[in-house]
Formats: sequence, structure tokens, C-alpha cells
Amino acid sequence: MKKLSILFLTILLLAGMTGCGNKAANNPITLTMWHVYGSQTESPLNTMIDEFNQTTGKENGIFVSVVSVTNSSAIDDALIASAHNEPGAVSMPDLFTAYPRVVEEIGLDRLLDWGEYLSAEERSAYVDAFLEEGILEEHLVMLPIAKSTELLFLNKTIFDRFAADTGASEEDLLHFEPLFHLCSQYYDWSGGQEMFQINDFYHYFLVNIAGRGGEFVQDGTLDCSSKEFEQVYFPMARAAIHGGLCTGDGYASDRWKTAEVISNIGSTAGMLYLRDYVTYQDNTTEEIETAVYPYPSFSDASPTVIQRGAGLFAMKSTDERKNEAAAVFGKWITEQKHNLDFVTVSGYLPVTQNAFSTLFSDMEIVKEEKFRMLYGAVDQMYDSYTFYPLPLYDDSGETQSRFEETIKSVLSIAHRDYINRIEQGEEPETVMSELLDASLSEIRRITER
Repeated sequence: MKKLSILFLTILLLAGMTGCGNKAANNPITLTMWHVYGSQTESPLNTMIDEFNQTTGKENGIFVSVVSVTNSSAIDDALIASAHNEPGAVSMPDLFTAYPRVVEEIGLDRLLDWGEYLSAEERSAYVDAFLEEGILEEHLVMLPIAKSTELLFLNKTIFDRFAADTGASEEDLLHFEPLFHLCSQYYDWSGGQEMFQINDFYHYFLVNIAGRGGEFVQDGTLDCSSKEFEQVYFPMARAAIHGGLCTGDGYASDRWKTAEVISNIGSTAGMLYLRDYVTYQDNTTEEIETAVYPYPSFSDASPTVIQRGAGLFAMKSTDERKNEAAAVFGKWITEQKHNLDFVTVSGYLPVTQNAFSTLFSDMEIVKEEKFRMLYGAVDQMYDSYTFYPLPLYDDSGETQSRFEETIKSVLSIAHRDYINRIEQGEEPETVMSELLDASLSEIRRITER
């Protein structure tokens, strides 16, 4: 009888333990998410989230539901609309990727402090500079999950034809002075086509002014009056006014598809969107060879490049289970294996020290040749470049957008004026000199308002 009682008690205990184990599965937590990594159908992060949901998420009763995949500007706008309860705005997601600039709009107190869910050992695993970027008022509100920098991408197939006719060299792509000269050469050689696009003029001025010892952002405003600004502006503006440097809207990846531009400066993650073929206006296609180079520098300045990349934010919930679930996912996506699996198919940099060392000590872990080429270019910069983080100040996102619009608009108008005036017989260098000075004055007038 005693043996039967012990057996019965054991069965009850086992049943109770099974019930506890299934409790999370029977009452799962769903976390909605907006992010910027790829498109809805071809997103490397979506692939990783599927793996999480089927493994660790399933074991812990956590399901991450991706609601939106778009670009950072669109997410910024949607987050601000949601935070302010604007008409037609959708509910805030539980998780989202963004830059720290959104914090002032959402409210620091509404965001999860990841630091409360990380041990000292876990925290020490991250690259210090990446972690520090997400700390605001001593709260770790942005968890780094992937970082990037900028490189120069080249359609080598078309560039080689240009080089064969003009004597241009790939060495000319390493410094801005000869690169901007090539833009004008290419414009003339191609009958009016643009060669080069800078995806972010704001970044261009930030890092190249810093490389000369100056600061583009002074007390939360843009300083376009400095001699360093002029030194960075004039070579770039000359190429844009003559032709060959694109000042149109949109990303270079769209123009890359049709060879409207054959080179660009953009995020390492831009490799995802650069096709291995182009489609011409007559609907014919051509396979191309892509080459990747370090971010160019000015020959008389210190090489400097942007440190960029959105991070992971979570809305703080009154349901502590949601906060803990967010922490489980955040830790999982930054574990070495998962982080490397994610970043090496998307062109990003890993965020922990061990993962970073592993990647750059053994490029063979990168499966695709084009991504090995990309990381090789980053490796060339790692010891000799200064990596410059985006400054955070009030309305920084809006300031950047306005500056981009101003630069593109002013230089586009100057280019049209230049073409019209030289077609009417005016002396090209005289016209160029006038438009360089006039365009600089106009940019200063607009940004100082």
C-alpha cells in the first residue's frame, strides 16, 4: 500500500511538472515587430525570426510576429505618428529597429531598458562603442543587433570600358579628388550619364569635415560656414554641377539596376540590393562584375567613415512577461552563432567582441563571395580609419532630411543652369566658378534660417 501511495504521488508530481512546462506554450506571448532588414519576401532577419519562433521561442512560449519591413525613414514616420496618436496611425509595435533619434518623440520612459535584463557578463560581451551608442541618460534603450559602415561599390564591367577609353584607374576611386574628376570625365564620355551617387550627403559632410579636424554639427545645428565645409563642398559640387555626380532622389540601388549610375557610396548592407546584372532602356540585360572598395578619403585629411546602423528597441509593457520575452529574443539574436548567421548574409557587422573577432579572423565562414569581398574592404579600413558615430541632438532626423533635400535641390538647379549657359556659348570655367560660389551661398542661406 505504501509503495502504491508513493507511486501515485510521483505520478501527481510528474503531471504537475508537465503542466508547468506547458504553461508558457499554452499561454504564449506574441511580440509584434517592425524592422528595416530587407524586403517582406527576402529578409535575412525574417529568416532568423522564423528560426527563433521554431526553437527558443517555442520552448519559452514566445512568438515574434513581423508586421512591417521597410526603411528607417518610413519607420521613423510611423513610430512618431503612433506615439502621438495621430489620426489613422497604427498601434505601436512591441519591438522595432530605429536610430536613437526617435527616442525624444516616443519618450524615454516608454522604452524598455535592456540593461535591466543583461548581466554584467552579458553586457561586457558587446563591442563597447556599439553598446554606448544606445545609452541615453544612463538607460540602455537601443540594443545593438547589427552595425554597418559605408563603402564604395562599382559596376566594374562598365567602368572597365570607360577606363580603356580614357585611362581612368581603379586607384582613382580611393580618394575623393580624383574620384570627383572621374565623374565629370564619365559624364562627357557617356554623353551625359551620371557615374556616381552618394546616398547620404549628410554623412559625407560629417565624416570628411571630422577628418579635417572640424565639426559639422555645432550645438545641435549644422555649421556650413567653416573652411572645412568649403574644402569638402567645392570638389563635390564641381562634379555635381558639371555632371556625373547624381543629385536625384532615391537610393543608388535603383539606378544601379539600369546602369544610370555605375558606382556609389552606401551602407555595407546595400550589397543586398545590388544586382549582378543590369537592364538597359531597350530591355536588354547584361551580367556585370561588382567590385567593392574602402570608403574614399581626401588625400590631405585623416581617413574617417561613418559608424551606422539601427538598433533594437522594445516598448516597456505593464505585462512583465512581455518585457522578459523581448529580452529573450534580444539575447538570442545577438548570440555569436545567430548574429553571424544574420549579418554575413546581409552585409552588416556583428555586435559582440567574439563574433567580430571570429568574422575577421576567418572570412571563409562567409558563404557568398560578394560578401567576403565586402568584409575584406571593411578589414582594410579597420586599423587605419576613424569610425564616426552619428551625433544625436534635438530634431536630428528632420535636420538630416532637410539638409539632404537642400543639397540635392540646389545642386540640381546649378547643373541645369551650367548646361544651359555653356550651350549658349558662355565660357565653362567662368560659369562654373560663379555657380560654385552661388550654390554655396544658397546652401548657407537655407541652412541658417
